[in-house]
Amino acid sequence: MDARAIIAALRRGEGIEPEALTWFAHGLADHGVSDAQAGAFAMAVCLRGLDREGRAQLTIAMRDSGKTLRWDLDGPVLDKHSTGGVGDCVSLILAPALAACGAFVPMISGRGLGHTGGTLDKMESISGLSTKVDEARFHQIVETAGCAIVSASADIAPADKRLYAIRDVTATVESLDLITASILSKKLAAGLDGLVLDVKVGSGAFMKEIDAARALASALVETANLAGCPTSALITDMNAPLAPALGNALEVAEVMKVLRGAARGPLYELTLALGTQLLFSAGQAASKDGAREALSNAIASGAAAERFGKMIAAMGGPLGFVENPERYLPEAPVIREVTAQSDGFVSAINGEVLGLAVVDLGGGRQVESDLVNPAVGLSEVVTLGTRVSRGQAIARVHSARESQADRAAQAVRDAIVISPTAPSKRVLEREVIG
Repeated sequence: MDARAIIAALRRGEGIEPEALTWFAHGLADHGVSDAQAGAFAMAVCLRGLDREGRAQLTIAMRDSGKTLRWDLDGPVLDKHSTGGVGDCVSLILAPALAACGAFVPMISGRGLGHTGGTLDKMESISGLSTKVDEARFHQIVETAGCAIVSASADIAPADKRLYAIRDVTATVESLDLITASILSKKLAAGLDGLVLDVKVGSGAFMKEIDAARALASALVETANLAGCPTSALITDMNAPLAPALGNALEVAEVMKVLRGAARGPLYELTLALGTQLLFSAGQAASKDGAREALSNAIASGAAAERFGKMIAAMGGPLGFVENPERYLPEAPVIREVTAQSDGFVSAINGEVLGLAVVDLGGGRQVESDLVNPAVGLSEVVTLGTRVSRGQAIARVHSARESQADRAAQAVRDAIVISPTAPSKRVLEREVIG
């Protein structure tokens, strides 16, 4: 086959045979396709688009460009993916809760980039824990703990790794077809029986408008189902942080409050909503009410926390983490209270500004090679709609240096809008796609 012919056909808007896309994906993986050809391919897809079958064929081809995992377990193999938000640490609660309900969760996750946090960075804020495990160890952890949250090995969807880097420098990141294939090729390589997607929209999400979020959710669900993985999506609100903390260790502390039954709120509710959809669609519950009850009981009984503790220990973390998480999470040397400048109601929160403030503190990355300080971030962030008085705390900054704390405090004041009247009810309600 010829890369030039494939690119020319795409440029003309013609359909591409599955064999041609498979050949091209393998060429991306083994560098049989040049950078120039990869860039031209990405631009052709970006400008002309693919039909639903072509998008699914590209996803499958990229999935099969490397190793795909196989499981022989006595329960369904399930997973969840989020398009990214601020204060979003659902994965750390949902994975062990699903495991406590009889599912197995081999969660291959990513690191933070831009204003959103990364699940792997949160996990690695726990003393001694490493998310890099070989395939044999990955299987062992999933079988014994019921869940494992790990980084992708080099042989998982290598075509995506190559094409992702090319897209970044050729202004083709925004292509719906390429976004869909990128997300799903990695997830489907894990050998899943079911997947739920959390497509976020709002000030703290990459998708700011509901129509764009619906388009992405529909493309992801349709493509995953065509590829043979039963999948549904929830469109969820990200106009305010999901947890009252932003930053790796601080978010893990919030996770432990939920797992130990000391906190509820949006983080808990979204965990149950995603898990309910996943367990019900996988046939693990006769009804959605039954699925929600099973998940709620798994958390309330401590079974989910027990699974989490097993996973942490198996990945090199401390044996006693669940009993005493504060002992094994780093603390920042500078902690500063940020107070309201006027009386009123919290009428808006710009999640992206808060996320970038955490990045500036050292808690995230501008580029992939940046080092992350797991201790820094924001905690006790006030919730949308809260009535506050002048001088009342609206957040706490955790910083390595005083100068960074000054900038973060100002960012918090800029991001949290206080108005004389209470905000109207949020327009966005959760939508289920698929």
